[in-house]
Amino acid sequence: MGIQINIGFLLFPNLTQLDLTGPAQVLSRVPNAKIHLVWKNTNPVITDVGFYINPTTSFLECPQLDVLCVPGGFGIGDQMVDEDTLNFLRNQGNKAKYITSVCNGSLILGAAGLLRGRKSACHWIWKKYLAKFGAEAVDARVVRDGNHISGGGVTAGIDFAYVLAAELAGEETAKMLQLGLEYDPQPPYDCGTPDKAGIALVDKVLALQIERIKKIELNIEKASSSLSTLS
Repeated sequence: MGIQINIGFLLFPNLTQLDLTGPAQVLSRVPNAKIHLVWKNTNPVITDVGFYINPTTSFLECPQLDVLCVPGGFGIGDQMVDEDTLNFLRNQGNKAKYITSVCNGSLILGAAGLLRGRKSACHWIWKKYLAKFGAEAVDARVVRDGNHISGGGVTAGIDFAYVLAAELAGEETAKMLQLGLEYDPQPPYDCGTPDKAGIALVDKVLALQIERIKKIELNIEKASSSLSTLS
């Protein structure tokens, strides 16, 4: 038995569950890995699809993490201005070996001041806001900058997990995990990025989310203003 690798995912209301469960499925199979689902308390937390996920530990009880991971979702707005969440991330980020995110979870890391001067992936709808936190958005499925590894939108979290698995346990192990989980994506439609989808489809997707985007934008402004006063 080797040394335990503590991998912690921030759990919060209305997160996109695949941002968390996709990477967790892969990383749970890394040798000696221990997955922690962390929230303020251990009460069930509702996800974006309506089912609940149970935290395994609280902010106060969480051990020091080797890997800190922040998923995304429409619940990010509240977390970006939540001092309990931001302090937890800052405290863990000070000693974590890897500080990571999936989708627009990178904006929560940004609000915590953990992305200044870093390059990061983010969901295409939200990437433009990274600059408000001193970060540089990069159009890629997975981006690494120092000890920050980030995945793009939602499904990119699985690609991200294999990159991280290789960091933690070696490329051969990551390949074995990929084979074991039969990860061989062959999407039925070639429209998974704005460039491939075209402006008409992009506009339709944005129109469906415009009210949610506006609400979260208000907290992005609050979070970036608060962070600037701490600088």
